[in-house]
Amino acid sequence: MSSPRLTALDALHRALGATMTDFAGWDMPLRYGSEREEHLAVRTKAGLFDLSHMGEITVSGPQAGEMLDHALVGFVSALGVLRARYTMICREDGGILDDLIVYRLAESEFMVVANASNAQLVLDELTARAAGFDAVVRDDRDAYALIAVQGPEANGILGSLTDADLAGLKYYAILPATVAGKDVLLARTGYTGEDGFEIFSAPAVAEHLWQALTEAGTEAGLVPCGLSCRDTLRLEAGMPLYGHELNTDLTPFDAGLGRVVRFDKTTNDGDFVGRKALEAAAANAETNPPRVLVGLVSEGKRVPRAEYAVVSADGTPIGRITSGAPSPTLGKPIAIAYVDAAHAAPGTAVAVDVRGKHEPVEVVALPFYKRAR
Repeated sequence: MSSPRLTALDALHRALGATMTDFAGWDMPLRYGSEREEHLAVRTKAGLFDLSHMGEITVSGPQAGEMLDHALVGFVSALGVLRARYTMICREDGGILDDLIVYRLAESEFMVVANASNAQLVLDELTARAAGFDAVVRDDRDAYALIAVQGPEANGILGSLTDADLAGLKYYAILPATVAGKDVLLARTGYTGEDGFEIFSAPAVAEHLWQALTEAGTEAGLVPCGLSCRDTLRLEAGMPLYGHELNTDLTPFDAGLGRVVRFDKTTNDGDFVGRKALEAAAANAETNPPRVLVGLVSEGKRVPRAEYAVVSADGTPIGRITSGAPSPTLGKPIAIAYVDAAHAAPGTAVAVDVRGKHEPVEVVALPFYKRAR
């Protein structure tokens, strides 16, 4: 069995006393101290994350946009330069292989960022799907480190280290910039439900950037944050996690994310991998709704966990939990679940089977938390 890969910040994490964990083949910081304190720091001040396990794949060439229109469900060639889009790559049968963010770096250059656990699969699929297009797919996973600063104070902290126009940098946009004297790609994206930035850099300068951000954020309350609080932050924000809310057994329409599928593509005759299956899934979602992704809130102390059954008042199974955790922001247990459409309306009283005991929960609309704008 091969050893986990190490990020460029590995020694720094260990020096900070991080609890490390094997995640998708990488040794990553799970937490540095209290998960709850890290979570609340991001909600009220700022948190610093090492996300270097994510998979960067560059697609370039005269037909790079058309190739990505064919390979992915989104209308990628319509994306403006230095803008980003959330999209998915699906199988021919419509099953979700991964959810992605695509950044258009230049007219004929795109950066696709895949989840760590699926990065090799996405690379292989894009390489295969590039056949017949004047486009090159390049594995750039070793070319980048990725650091995120997230939270209400993120703008001020980063602003003290760069002359980039942060005020003018829109959500889901990216630009080349200099941060703490180092050349980076600076994106206004994140996975926490808060405003913030993701910084793509050469691995060799990652530690310099981390230390500069740490020093700049000291007075603002910036703290290093691990994967554990990143998960509770995204859960509160209602953001899906591959392997939990998304998988190959589900189409984007099953997951309530049909909006990312663009049947109106004008290039390549609008054809793309999985189109026929997804058209059928879209029609089925209108006439025979599948299980619906909902939020659940408990007033008790038992935490609904992934794979626990959701039951109706009479004990009939009506769904399953995909993610669950105590919510530091709400102060009560929360979960995301797929439930039968008849039980999906907010305010519906259902229960979760927690080791044989039916714990009452209430269906709520997602997200659980939405930051003030």
